[in-house]
Amino acid sequence: MSTKKRRRRKQRLPEQAVEAEISAMSSEGRGIAHVEDRTVFIDQALPGERVLFKYTRLSKKIAEGRAVDILQASEQRVQAKCSAFEMCGGCSLQHMSSAAQIQLKQSMLLDQLKHNAVIPQQVLEPLLGPEYGYRHKARLGVRYVHKKERVLVGFRERNSSFITETRRCEVLHPSVGEIIDDLATCINQLEAKHNIPQIEVAVGDNQTVLVFRHLEELSDLDRTILADFCTSRSLVCYLQAGKPDDLELLVPEQAETLYYRLPVDDGQESSIKIEFQPSDFTQVNPEINKRMVLAAIDYLALKQSDTVLDLFSGLGNFSLAMAKHCKYVTAVEGSLAMVQKARHNAELNNITNTEFVYADLYSDDALRENWTKQRYHKILLDPPRSGAAEVLPVLRKMQASKIVYVSCHPATLARDAAVLVNEYGYKLKSAGIMNMFPHTGHVESIAVFEK
Repeated sequence: MSTKKRRRRKQRLPEQAVEAEISAMSSEGRGIAHVEDRTVFIDQALPGERVLFKYTRLSKKIAEGRAVDILQASEQRVQAKCSAFEMCGGCSLQHMSSAAQIQLKQSMLLDQLKHNAVIPQQVLEPLLGPEYGYRHKARLGVRYVHKKERVLVGFRERNSSFITETRRCEVLHPSVGEIIDDLATCINQLEAKHNIPQIEVAVGDNQTVLVFRHLEELSDLDRTILADFCTSRSLVCYLQAGKPDDLELLVPEQAETLYYRLPVDDGQESSIKIEFQPSDFTQVNPEINKRMVLAAIDYLALKQSDTVLDLFSGLGNFSLAMAKHCKYVTAVEGSLAMVQKARHNAELNNITNTEFVYADLYSDDALRENWTKQRYHKILLDPPRSGAAEVLPVLRKMQASKIVYVSCHPATLARDAAVLVNEYGYKLKSAGIMNMFPHTGHVESIAVFEK
């Protein structure tokens, strides 16, 4: 008997379009319908709509599809600004009005909190900002397509590894979003066009940087083509052959370090300067980031006598602004490189009442270090998607009067909020969303806890 496993045949999808009523919206921004005892997630369909869709994936209980005709449109439906919206995975909600997007994200947050038996005393007004041209950080895919005999540059297609064919991107900062087609044309001229898989985009207050990842050494001619392209558009160009921080500056001969400025009070009369490298984590939407930092300072009600703990502190985005309003900030971060850069940013701004600590906040050993034995009046949490469950027991001992929790994933925020409220004696005073990623299903939120 043969021990070779039979290859599973790929299931053929029905070619005929199927009619469906959309009953709800998923967290990824897809319409939800129920067809023949299956839950179907349908791209570009809105709640209350009747659509014709074609299957893109089919299994016994769950399926995926794409709307091909809107038989009965929702009042929330609008014309997408981007011509590539139907294919591109960079956005999922451009067909939904801005007001409806905000309402959807707010309901996603509140539903998650309610599911965990936590109800905020107050729902905060959403933090809003620009809806297009807002994205200052991105990683663009690059691929030479033999059938088209040309290079494509952009975000990947929905549920696919293919690069979307587009001439421009409406959500990227205009210095890059308006030259997507020109970028593709430039790379198409290179001898190494088959060996450039991605471009890292980083836009600061002072300049726009493109980092070209290349899998083989570039010829002198290729270097000249890239240099001329970037110089003509006032772009800073780096080449990256190895790790993300292994950058070679191509043009100009000398480049400033990227930076952004943050206001430290509502009057915006004073600011701090945060320097960063193209590969560093920074918030993609600088206008929302500015408002978010000011909001966090306001919600913490900082006083000059306060000592503050900032967990998952990164480059010092919150720490350095908070230091202007309190006695002392202890900032803890799990990346040594980011800790060193945060210390540099403190020196750059002549801020001396901060301490930046390197500690893995998911490690038991790190959670027994000296910073955990101190008392703090106020705490700021800004964890990754996985949340802050591992550090919550440490916070219980500190008995801080206020905790502000900034979250990029409502489910883990709600899970952690349940612990803070139901086990640690905090009240969820307020919670709300921040529209960090317009036209996507991504929900950024902020929650304020008080003893």
